[in-house]
Amino acid sequence: MIGQPAGVDVMKPLAGIRIVDLSSVFAGPMATALLADQGAEVIKVESPEGDTTRAIGPAKGDLSATFITANRGKRGIALDLKSPEAREILLTMIARADVLVENFRPGVMERLGLAPALLAERFPGLIHVSVTGFGPDGPRAGDRAYDAVIQALGSVAASQRDYATGAPVVLASTVSDKVTALTAAQAITAALLRRERSGGRGARVEVAMLDATLAFQWPDAMYNHVFIDDAPAPFPEFGATQRPWKTADGHVTTMVPQPSEFRALCTVLGHPEIADDPRFASLPLRYRHGKELRATLEPLFLQFDNATLEALCRQHGVPMGVIHERPQVLTDPQVQHNAAVVTLDHGDIGRVRLARAGARFDGQPMAPERGGARLGEHGLEVLEELGFDGARIDALLASGVLKLPG
Repeated sequence: MIGQPAGVDVMKPLAGIRIVDLSSVFAGPMATALLADQGAEVIKVESPEGDTTRAIGPAKGDLSATFITANRGKRGIALDLKSPEAREILLTMIARADVLVENFRPGVMERLGLAPALLAERFPGLIHVSVTGFGPDGPRAGDRAYDAVIQALGSVAASQRDYATGAPVVLASTVSDKVTALTAAQAITAALLRRERSGGRGARVEVAMLDATLAFQWPDAMYNHVFIDDAPAPFPEFGATQRPWKTADGHVTTMVPQPSEFRALCTVLGHPEIADDPRFASLPLRYRHGKELRATLEPLFLQFDNATLEALCRQHGVPMGVIHERPQVLTDPQVQHNAAVVTLDHGDIGRVRLARAGARFDGQPMAPERGGARLGEHGLEVLEELGFDGARIDALLASGVLKLPG
């Protein structure tokens, strides 16, 4: 439970917390991977076919780069949950757990004989987390949902426009999945804190990808839809002209909302008088005249190479970033200084490179201690911990309820 058992690593804030993870793909698994980084013991339960992400990205056997990243730090067991025997194993695991995470569509848990009401009655201290695409009910509740679908419905794609054509753009990153994972991880820790304060009361936590995405979008991308009564005139959409600046040898980005920052940028570009142009005299005016401002500044950026521009911007206090291609991220001096990317020995597949979780606790980074598990890798280990003997395990293997590697 939430107190620190003897012998656990007190440096990890979630040490001693046990999580059973039934989720797949990104939103659920990335939430529990973050909690594993922070010390939770996570057992991932997969179907005998394995998580879809085992087939996404470069792979060594059934360990893809994507699977390792989204499932680092977990042990794994493969069970056919359609069978009564597997469900009994799962219930035994849940009895020892603090948190259960699943991202089935509404109704699946009931069909598996694991209805939320049944779990709440049998395990009153359990934090049961359900991650769905659209929510537990409503007109789309039963629909399949993936990141691109939620980007479309949640206005992410509409917020990213091709500058030349105005066409919406789906980000080449599972942003809705990731923000849902962060939302779920925060909700889990909040539920654990409430349980401690309430004397052991569990909770049903529901996180919809659509809801998490809308909350993510609202402060900036949806600011024209905040006021209802006597609404002010619409403001130019956030970031409508915010895109990279082309330089002599690459691209950079800047953000200069403060008057002093904008004036400093104009000085760096050799034309401080631009800051006195009435069209650009304030942040709202620069938004309203965004196209004119870009037309004014674009040829000036072309006069500088990235290194020179970066040095001048740092000297004058201008927020600026050189756009890194993916390999350049690994050699960025600040990334290296922060040890934001760590190398992990992953046994027979060799070393892997992972980004650690962003938070530090008392100055200590929470780096992953193990990679991803092969399909069913820890099945024997987990069942033996639950008290299963060799004969029972052999029977489970023979019936196809349990799958082991190889």
